[in-house]
Amino acid sequence: MARHIRNDIEAGVLRDGQVLPSTRELAAEWNTSVFTISEAMKLLSAEGLIESKSRSKRVVRHPSQTRSGLIRLPKPHVMLIGGFPGSGKTELGRVLARQTGWPMLDKDTTTRPVVEAALEVLGLSPHDRESEIYLRAIRPREYEALGASALENVGCGNSVIVTAPFLREFNDSAWTNRTVASFATLDAAVTFVWLYCDPESMHTYIRRRGAARDAFKLSNWPAYLSTIDVNFRPPVSHLVVENCASSAPLQEQAAKLLEATLERTS
Repeated sequence: MARHIRNDIEAGVLRDGQVLPSTRELAAEWNTSVFTISEAMKLLSAEGLIESKSRSKRVVRHPSQTRSGLIRLPKPHVMLIGGFPGSGKTELGRVLARQTGWPMLDKDTTTRPVVEAALEVLGLSPHDRESEIYLRAIRPREYEALGASALENVGCGNSVIVTAPFLREFNDSAWTNRTVASFATLDAAVTFVWLYCDPESMHTYIRRRGAARDAFKLSNWPAYLSTIDVNFRPPVSHLVVENCASSAPLQEQAAKLLEATLERTS
């Protein structure tokens, strides 16, 4: 729990000076005990990320949360971040965007309103992400839109961070080769990043975010896990970031990822 809240602070979801919900409210949100909440708050307080004003009032303390600065490269760079739902792709993307000043394109943010409207027109639930119609007719268009937006940024000379599951795409050598080639025509390099997260951490994150599109997964969690390989790694050359409870802080790994990316670019 402390890790997820820390990620939200580093990603700018929780802002410096923002008052956190009470212990009991957090316990209800996380479906855990007030003792667990108190222990998590102790960890975050020891790291200087929160300040206790009273037993019932805790405030986010992260004055260095402002964007680190703009990293402008001689040639644009595209960072494609993939991973299973609930692995923390958006959080990693936000942390990197704050460290670099590069635009961030998240699949759900970019395409969700249109996808939901299209599904309703087809007579399906706007939260459907499992049906054959969604997978065949709509999902490919989401990735087309995402790729076109990234290409438009690169065409303007901007490096860009793109976050999406990329489950099929990263496992398709034809797609990865085509993607690298399309950006190469604009003199841009590509880094593939895979975000690993253990099933327990994924379940906690998905349950907490409460998105309607996750209802099927949560109600059929064992069955859902049987359909994925949590140890999957893309066959294309890539870098790995781990977002498990026992892993190094996400911001620290993001900084190392950025350093490795810049070294490859140079």
